[in-house]
Amino acid sequence: MGAVFKRELSSYFNSAIAYIVLAVFFGFAGFFFMVTCFLSNSSSLSYTFSNMFMIIVFLTPIIAMKSFSEEKRQKTDQALFTSPASLFDIVFGKFLGAFCLYAICCVIFFVFGAVIQMFTPANWAVIICTTIGILLLGGALLAIDIFISALTESQVIAAVVGIAVGFVIYMLSNIVSMVSSVEWLSAVINAISFTNYYQNFTYGILDLKDVVFFLSVIALFLFLTIRVFEKKRWS
Repeated sequence: MGAVFKRELSSYFNSAIAYIVLAVFFGFAGFFFMVTCFLSNSSSLSYTFSNMFMIIVFLTPIIAMKSFSEEKRQKTDQALFTSPASLFDIVFGKFLGAFCLYAICCVIFFVFGAVIQMFTPANWAVIICTTIGILLLGGALLAIDIFISALTESQVIAAVVGIAVGFVIYMLSNIVSMVSSVEWLSAVINAISFTNYYQNFTYGILDLKDVVFFLSVIALFLFLTIRVFEKKRWS
């Protein structure tokens, strides 16, 4: 697993992906921070975190699109899957590499906290809690995008489908209001809406239910990715 993780993480920085992702993430986070904190004379990062949801929806597919699509295109997937490493080690190692890049992006929020601290006491409990939430949110989206990457040889298709799926996930809370007359459907959508679970973190509420939800999504889609390759190996 360690070798796969190092290989995956280094591949991001050996290409332009890591630098583009970091620049876009820092750029939008800085813009939202300036608008919602400095220009509004507020010490709360809640709106900054909330606005970053959509940016994360677009960036996580860019991070994950090459995970397996590139291996398939270059025909290096056969060598990877005939190595001594188990399928779990390979898939989880790929996930950790992508997640590590994403986690580096999230360090910027602690920088914002330090800037606020220079002017007024920052609410570090809320900042830490929300950062945990944004890490879990990104981890769940990355797991979904890695699963999508495992289904195609094209990085472009993996990225486009990942963005489309992420946009649907982002819009689930709005879809609820459209189907409010159908109670069972509204309840189902509410139960799987990422926004509902993520918002609690932005309010500084660390609820075990929210943590379990995102960890369950990560585990489910990593399991499905493993199953994809198990099926191909036996066929």
